[in-house]
Amino acid sequence: MPDTLNDAPDWRYLLREFYELYRRMPTGGSEKIRAHLRAVREGISRCEKERPTLRLAPPSQLPVIGHLKRALDRGRLDRLEGTVRAIESVQHQLSFQLGYEKVPKGLENRYAYAEFAGPSGPVVTHHVILGVVLFAPGCIYPSHAHKGITESYVCLSGSVSENHQGVYAPGSLIFNPPDQTHRITVSDREPALLAYAWVGPEASLAGQKMVFSRAKTKR
Repeated sequence: MPDTLNDAPDWRYLLREFYELYRRMPTGGSEKIRAHLRAVREGISRCEKERPTLRLAPPSQLPVIGHLKRALDRGRLDRLEGTVRAIESVQHQLSFQLGYEKVPKGLENRYAYAEFAGPSGPVVTHHVILGVVLFAPGCIYPSHAHKGITESYVCLSGSVSENHQGVYAPGSLIFNPPDQTHRITVSDREPALLAYAWVGPEASLAGQKMVFSRAKTKR
């Protein structure tokens, strides 16, 4: 088993694909999005220069993984084929997880995420968190926010809506500033595979607690 990123070409190429993804992504004229894309690239560059440890966990067998092949197959047909193929090359080394202490009933069968780089690895870094999240068709991912974290999703396959404001198809970017509450809904026809990136203070990246927002009760 490789000990560092330098010993694992497929993982190095995956990080390179993410760097290029965040270099080529349009900004729509938004200075905030442009700054975020730059911060992600800088985080990846710092990570690579440090020759980080590679800490692989046993592959997981969560129910939603049954949709991964379809998501990858569909993703290879769209504009981000290179990124999708780089993910495919390490798919059997990915450790998908749920991440929340309390998961709403039924959701544990309909989503999971796999981190590529971050404080918890597999590529160990404190500069950025990168990964993918996989949604089953028809999944509703409840409202949540990330304290002190700037987040983006890039749709690789399928389609989703965030807060019911527009539809994001392959090649689209979703941008969430720190503490912004967001809810994701997924097409009922196909699974969705989204790349994600988090940037923020080192302490926020290392200590992020993942919780869903509680629905407000009507009186």
